[in-house]
Amino acid sequence: MTIMNHELRQGRTAFVIWTAAVAFLLVICIFIYPEMQEDMDVMSRLFASMGSFTAAFGMDRLNFGTLMGFYAVECGNILGLGGAFFASFAGVSALAKEEKDRTAEFLLTHPVSRARVVTEKLAAVLIQITVMNFIILGLSLLSVRLIGEDIPRKEILLLHGAYYLLQLEFACICFGISAFLRRGGAGIGMGLAAVMYFLNLIANMTKHVGFLKYITPFGYCDGADILADGKLDAGLAAIGVLTACACVLAAYWRYTGKDIR
Repeated sequence: MTIMNHELRQGRTAFVIWTAAVAFLLVICIFIYPEMQEDMDVMSRLFASMGSFTAAFGMDRLNFGTLMGFYAVECGNILGLGGAFFASFAGVSALAKEEKDRTAEFLLTHPVSRARVVTEKLAAVLIQITVMNFIILGLSLLSVRLIGEDIPRKEILLLHGAYYLLQLEFACICFGISAFLRRGGAGIGMGLAAVMYFLNLIANMTKHVGFLKYITPFGYCDGADILADGKLDAGLAAIGVLTACACVLAAYWRYTGKDIR
């Protein structure tokens, strides 16, 4: 586990910054809910009249005046984008940085197989994402309690579970991409997350491109669908899991046979 521990130490600064930023924004968002609650009816009517913009964020299917409607839209976007950016950044830099930083010849001269290198680096990425999500979930539940609201455990756990799965998928996709890169690909990873986010907005705006839901991981994290159905879309989630597994297998295949400079 030496490689994994080294990766965790090396990535702790980025982990702390991203976790603190996402958690801070999420907590602030929850704390402003009571202040906005009196004007929620007016805001709901305003958003309802904004056409495609309303549909893009699912506000046409959510009651923005309730805690969970507000949480799904505001907190969901923070957790979705922030978490996806961090997961993509962590995944896409995991393998490529050895060539970028010219540390590959030091690492690969040790008596460890390339498969073990891939396994321990992947484990480090997944551990960071898991710990980040536990911290954010705990702070979210505490914040809801502090503003005097009852904790809707099922709904919050479903939303956070969906975004956790999304982050794992992005991490695995970008981890697979990392095996094919020779230089850092932070821009590629974060750009991919941004594109997928906007594809989901487009899919919400018009049914003519509803198939985009099967392409973007944000498809199974739609707060309006999760709250309405009381569950995740199993089909879309399964596609996400299969995509993540395929990308991890691609990383093993590429890195174990790669001519590393």
